Amino acid sequence: MAKEVKKKTTNSFSKFILWFWILFGSGIAIVALIFLSASWGLFGELPSYEYLENPQTNLASQIISSDGNLLGKFYLDDNRTDVKFEELPDNLVNALIATEDARFKDHSGIDARGTVRAFAYLGSKGGASTISQQLARQLFVGVRSRSKFDAVKQKIKEWVLAIRLERSYTKEEIISMYFNIYDFGNNADGIRSAARIYFGKEPKDLKIEESAMLVGMFKNSSLFNPMRREEMVKDRRDVVLSQMAKYEYISEVEKDSLQAMKMDINYNPETHSVGLATYFRMYLQRFMKDWINKNPKPAIGDESDRYNLYLDGLKIYTTIDSKMQANAEEAVNEHMTKLQAEFFHQNTPDRNKTAPFLDITPEETKGIMERAMKNSDRWKIMKSAGKSEKEIRESFDKKTEMTVFDWKSPTKEKDTILTPRDSIRYYKAFLRTAMMSMEPQTGHVKAWVGGINYKHFQYDNVIQGARQAGSTFKPFVYAAAIDQLRLSPCETRPDTQYCIEAGKHGNMEPWCPRNSNLKYSGNSYTLKKALANSVNTVTAQLIDEVGPKSVVSMVRNLGLSGDILEVPSIALGTVDVNVYEMVGAYGAFANQGVYVKPVMVTRIENKDGTVLYEYVPETKDVLSKDVSYAILDLMKGVTQGGSGTRLRTTGYNKWRPEYDEIITGYPYKLTNPIAGKTGTTQNNSDGWFMGMVPNLVTGVWVGGEERAVHFKSITYGQGASMALPIWGLYMTKNYADEELGISKEDFEKPSDMSIEINCDEFAADIKEDNDIEDDLEDLDF
Repeated sequence: MAKEVKKKTTNSFSKFILWFWILFGSGIAIVALIFLSASWGLFGELPSYEYLENPQTNLASQIISSDGNLLGKFYLDDNRTDVKFEELPDNLVNALIATEDARFKDHSGIDARGTVRAFAYLGSKGGASTISQQLARQLFVGVRSRSKFDAVKQKIKEWVLAIRLERSYTKEEIISMYFNIYDFGNNADGIRSAARIYFGKEPKDLKIEESAMLVGMFKNSSLFNPMRREEMVKDRRDVVLSQMAKYEYISEVEKDSLQAMKMDINYNPETHSVGLATYFRMYLQRFMKDWINKNPKPAIGDESDRYNLYLDGLKIYTTIDSKMQANAEEAVNEHMTKLQAEFFHQNTPDRNKTAPFLDITPEETKGIMERAMKNSDRWKIMKSAGKSEKEIRESFDKKTEMTVFDWKSPTKEKDTILTPRDSIRYYKAFLRTAMMSMEPQTGHVKAWVGGINYKHFQYDNVIQGARQAGSTFKPFVYAAAIDQLRLSPCETRPDTQYCIEAGKHGNMEPWCPRNSNLKYSGNSYTLKKALANSVNTVTAQLIDEVGPKSVVSMVRNLGLSGDILEVPSIALGTVDVNVYEMVGAYGAFANQGVYVKPVMVTRIENKDGTVLYEYVPETKDVLSKDVSYAILDLMKGVTQGGSGTRLRTTGYNKWRPEYDEIITGYPYKLTNPIAGKTGTTQNNSDGWFMGMVPNLVTGVWVGGEERAVHFKSITYGQGASMALPIWGLYMTKNYADEELGISKEDFEKPSDMSIEINCDEFAADIKEDNDIEDDLEDLDF
């Protein structure tokens, strides 16, 4: 009997072993069959090996400043810029592995232990998706289906693709791809955008607690959104820190200390209408579209394609210096806030019944409003929708909730209720500005401010707008006269009424310009003093002597491209110009007579770093070194004893105590050599200042959108009050940062200077002018 029991036990054990191997083998076979079926496409088409090795993700094109900072990006839906593994801090990688896939370094795409646990406990003790599987889902599978059958098929595809990814990429590459592909919300596509938007820094600079917050968002960035559910995100961050402590990436003491810290979000939204250099970025968008149209991708076979600015991840290297750009924008904001407040003060209903317009008839006002309505988006949208003109006009008088620009608000916006007609009038009341700064030797544009706020005022006054130049055009007349007649800045001309007769230089009628203060001293002025004080009678004599045709020929060579009539009146700045071309033209004076066309883009690369474009400087010899230096010396007189003297002096508030409150930054106390020219047009409609030091030329314009929007008097309506303060603030900020290397030295004098520039008489005039500050009352148009 005992032998039979033993035999039966042995047979039972053998059957168990047999069934074990049958079930085990069947399991292996089933798994193998599932994987084979998936690879054959029975669960849906899988990406090819070529596609796996080069997954296509939408990459934003980057705008890179000359000092290596990211100015912005061009993107449609995906604000994504790839970051290499080497650029990811250890704490970020450790947080991800500890939280999402503790055995990431040991498996080959599928975590067997985690998968068995998930099956055994039906997911109640955590899922089994590895980082590789999650990446496969992000790249190729998509959002999990609600259908259980489809969800199972998706899971199988994830397994297959995870293994393929592990064979195609290193662990480090998978980690970086995972960080780069994830959408962190709020336009933060990928880790670089997330770090910049939520903390204002690059990924490599993230602290442990910051990395933990971002890794915590992988659970569900829509739900764990720090801008909407800060407490929930903090709790999730603390879970990540606990996981890091559990796997000994940080100590328990560190964990407790970090969990006790509050969330420190530094939100920096990245959109096309906010951030640094918005106007420049929109100019660059137009530049790139033109470049793309002219430069197709290299043909593959018989086919060629165009680069996509929003998807191809181009790198656009610009000349803009991020620090100087920030200084420029700050200078504009600081001055325009105060200047606008004064303008509003002068244009209250009791002071100006036609505000914001001045000195125009009701018919002219009606014409301005009519043009504005017909050019508005509202008119165009309603018209395209088939609305009648009556319906459209009626809509402009219906009160509507809207968000409008407001200098006083910290966000520069306020919610209000206005009729669209009133909103047009409201926006017309804002003074606009333009500013561009350029290195004259290279043509590199270092700062570009096209307006006061791109979101609400999208017209770029740097390059799109053209306004009368006023007295800033006079240096061109002087340059032509000195160049062709070999005049010296020390030569004199009488300050008396001067007329150019009809029929001369294309004049239809006699031209007898008046001085801006309507006075004629009868004295003889040196050319240097005449330019410093914008004496119109002297300028008229010079253009008569040299002829307007010569002046026009010269300014064409200096890059001015607008309509310029060959008539004497151009001498006083009736020519329409933009800041972009004026800065380029003035740059020739500071560059020893050589014109260098302004440059904004130095290089374009594709996402792999292949150079697609490198700029070639465009230069032209226009003036001799002698003449250009003589003009610089003339314009140094403007800041020594003319309308730009306030850059150097103090004490104006003795005559106007409110001046310091309105004209921002005064006194500037700049002591280094500065060449400059103010400009003011008729009725104070435009205020200009062109300022130069040896390695930086900057132009500033301020005025209303309509010429009828202007100050009543020259106190705040002249270029020295509207535009010069922005230049003064900007340069003060630049000089405060010695790393920028802005010159404080004098302009280089030619070794064989043949034109006499030392005018003893002018030195005495400078002292007299500085003593009495009468230059601050002079008109300069």
